[in-house]
Amino acid sequence: MNLIRTLLNSPFPRFKIPGKTICMLIFLSMSFSSLFAQKAQTGSIKGTVTTSDGKPAESVNVSLQGTTKGVTVNKNGQYILNNVASGPYTIVASFIGLSTQKKQIEVKAGETIQVDFTLVENNQQLREVEVRIRKANKFAALKSNDALKMPLNNLENPQVYSSVSNALMTEQVTFTLDDALKNVPGASRLWAATDRAGFGNGSSFVLRGFQLNNFLRNGIPANVSTTIDNANIESIEVLKGPSATLFGSAVTSYGGLINRVTKKPYDKAGGEIAYTGGSYGFNRLSADINTPLDSAKKLLFRINTSLNTENTWQDQGFHKSIFVAPSLSYQVNDRLSFLFDAEIYRSEGTTPPTFFFGTTVAQLGVSSADKLNLDYNRSYISNDLVHYSTNLNFSGQMNYKMSDNWTSRTNITVANANANGPMPYFYLLPGNNYIARNVWTPEGNDMALDIQQNFVGKFSIGPIKNRLVAGVDFYSYNTNVRYKQFVGTVTLPAALVTDPNQKTQTAADLFDIIKSNGTIPQYLNFNKGTVDSAYANSPASSSPYLNIYKTYTSSAYLSDVINITDNLIANVALRVDHFVNNGSYSPTDGTTSGGYNQTAFSPKFGLVYQLVKDEVSLFGNYQNGFTNQNGADFSGRNFKPEQANQLEGGIKVNVFDGKLTGTVSYYDIKVKDIIRSDVDHPNFSIQNGTQLSKGFEAEVFANPFAGFNIIAGYAHNEGKYTNASADVNGRRPGSSGPKDMANLWLSYRLTRGDARGLGAGFGGNYSGINYLQSNAVSGDFTAPDYTLFNGTIFYDKPGYRLALKVDNIGNKKYWIGWTTVNPQQLRTISGSIAFKF
Repeated sequence: MNLIRTLLNSPFPRFKIPGKTICMLIFLSMSFSSLFAQKAQTGSIKGTVTTSDGKPAESVNVSLQGTTKGVTVNKNGQYILNNVASGPYTIVASFIGLSTQKKQIEVKAGETIQVDFTLVENNQQLREVEVRIRKANKFAALKSNDALKMPLNNLENPQVYSSVSNALMTEQVTFTLDDALKNVPGASRLWAATDRAGFGNGSSFVLRGFQLNNFLRNGIPANVSTTIDNANIESIEVLKGPSATLFGSAVTSYGGLINRVTKKPYDKAGGEIAYTGGSYGFNRLSADINTPLDSAKKLLFRINTSLNTENTWQDQGFHKSIFVAPSLSYQVNDRLSFLFDAEIYRSEGTTPPTFFFGTTVAQLGVSSADKLNLDYNRSYISNDLVHYSTNLNFSGQMNYKMSDNWTSRTNITVANANANGPMPYFYLLPGNNYIARNVWTPEGNDMALDIQQNFVGKFSIGPIKNRLVAGVDFYSYNTNVRYKQFVGTVTLPAALVTDPNQKTQTAADLFDIIKSNGTIPQYLNFNKGTVDSAYANSPASSSPYLNIYKTYTSSAYLSDVINITDNLIANVALRVDHFVNNGSYSPTDGTTSGGYNQTAFSPKFGLVYQLVKDEVSLFGNYQNGFTNQNGADFSGRNFKPEQANQLEGGIKVNVFDGKLTGTVSYYDIKVKDIIRSDVDHPNFSIQNGTQLSKGFEAEVFANPFAGFNIIAGYAHNEGKYTNASADVNGRRPGSSGPKDMANLWLSYRLTRGDARGLGAGFGGNYSGINYLQSNAVSGDFTAPDYTLFNGTIFYDKPGYRLALKVDNIGNKKYWIGWTTVNPQQLRTISGSIAFKF
């Protein structure tokens, strides 16, 4: 019962835990008690596994036939199986591609027996098999440590996730998380990063019909407001579907989550220095340097860094950034280790052009982005309208091996973002010939703190094997951002005058109204000097936008992966989440208002049945997400958390000795308790809105023959409001992204001969029509479908790497958006050289 006391007596804010949760905790506690009671009737097996030439046979699997007990041989060639019930067994040593060995043994209570194996193969043969398996399908991810907060093979996991490896990013010559996510089926960018503190984290994406940002690093919250550099990224994991049970609602979306797994220090000196130059003034210098700091190689240091400068394809616009990511690990002893790392960003640049709708589609006169009378090569701003941002993230992790089966993992992360400087934005106006140029200046910072404690372990109840994670989490978020705004008054062009008595327009942030194409006399007037003058000489907004509040979330969660049989696996999980919002602060009168607190429960269940062990799995899952809501309806009933529930089923494969892996699934997500306007009671809201999002996804990684790799994906999504206001009911939400998306990458490299390492890659992305706005009153406006092609040529040798890349080979004009219209990059060409040591 100690676990229950620990959770109930935690220092986090108090909240009630219902009977079902207490029953679950009591069952867990009884399981522990049963586990310890079993020790008196069990014995142990230990031994060594060596190759024919006497070397340790690391990674070989040792298991008891007909049971779920098994371990992997460590780097010293040793293994141990504890808590084995007394009786006769067949013990098996195996590895894919090697001869399997079996021995008959007898386990006695309270005794440890020694069982050693000597493989038929020598060490070189073992290593060759390992290399062949690992490289056969080098881009496929077969295992994740973060997807369920424990090490778990993909075929055992009932949740769908995609992974983008560092090897793939290197081959594709990509330098940002944004570009890497083009390899994930169903992931599409809605907005580029704003570099704004208190608003999102990096770029905004869509997944399964819902908007999301990247909040997570190594499974822990770590916010970044700018474009995320991949210099320190080992892989990117994208978990699909509502994922609040293990990760909470503050850092996840109903569509899923994005987790970046960072590079860790290793025990050898080495690294890489690289330079890339390309179109539109692109320059990048990066370094990855690793070294042990002591002779025992217990203290290890690694630093990844990059310096980037780039202009845009338009007449104005640029972005500069510097990124530094140091990492330090310390292995105190066999049980205790520490890992400390940081991410430091400093960036400056202009805001990417973003066009909002300042009129209805009917008044605008066109309903598709490619019909807009905008000059694709103009930015409509000046390069001295610069926005600055800084991100400082620090994290520490302590791992303590409590026993052979249990590990304690403690994480602390602090993330800070600061930003200031003007940010222009635009409105499309009636007639499709004019735009309104606007500007505001966000100034301030936000800070996130996360403290997380996990206990990860395994135990058995009879023949049933359990792998459990039990954790508590405290997350706080504090934002203090004030928007500097003026009230502008401009004379309307004659074409926009609808009332002879109203020839001017007044609005917050309004700088001027100009023609959108052709000769524009006032085009160069939108610059720092004139904007500073507008702030100095125009009335200040009487109600400037403020983003000042504090929130706290205290959570406890349990997740158990249960091997009911060798082939049938269940995952049961539950989260208890208490949320406190202190309310919004008003600096005008010094008061805070709108505070509230809520408790939410988030269950999760999944089943996996392996039709062919370690090769073919059928899976199904129920996953939950939620969003805390404040307020009350006309009857005075307080709103409760909004809920999203997903049902999903599909198949995962890893066949032909790993040469073909893939996932196919169908999902159905229903959102309920959405707050919407109460038509029967004006000025009140009611919580009975619903939304539906369902679809199909497929992903394949293949290695048909040596050196040739294929990555392919397809996603289809159907989304709509099903009980909402009349203007949007039955329509696709503006944040749902394209209905259809596809990705493809083909690459081949020579694996033999003097030219070994020479290769090429080609692929692209398809995006279907995207409804940027769908509203019965405002109308429907779309971004047309598009297909982009990219290609690389590379020569990768042990000491250096050369690469040439072309993005958007066809120089295609295309647009993205989230209730906005955002033009995107034209063709770019870049060359890269890297030196390895």
